[in-house]
Amino acid sequence: MKNKLKNDKYKKNRGGYSRLLEISCEGCGEFLGFYQKDGPGILKRMYLDRIYKSIDYSDLSDKAFKLLPQLICKKCGRLLGVPMVYKKEKRFAFRLFQGMVVKKIVKSDHI
Repeated sequence: MKNKLKNDKYKKNRGGYSRLLEISCEGCGEFLGFYQKDGPGILKRMYLDRIYKSIDYSDLSDKAFKLLPQLICKKCGRLLGVPMVYKKEKRFAFRLFQGMVVKKIVKSDHI
């Protein structure tokens, strides 16, 4: 299952560059899932269609916006982010609170 990262118009709009991040809670270190980060820059939001291997947050991109949960660490209960609609692209995402998640670049064969 090597290199299952998405290669679509969003990736192309951000320069065609992607990396896979392992996302964890900053407070307790609990694993939240993997995330495909497209393009350069800091991680401000996590698009729902880019979240992989997360028990609670994978496969949410088809849900109605009102039914989306908040991004909460199951272990320590910290609120890490809230659902949002990125208006420019009309995509659902979690807006992350600054400093609440830890990111680590991993190889794409983790998904």
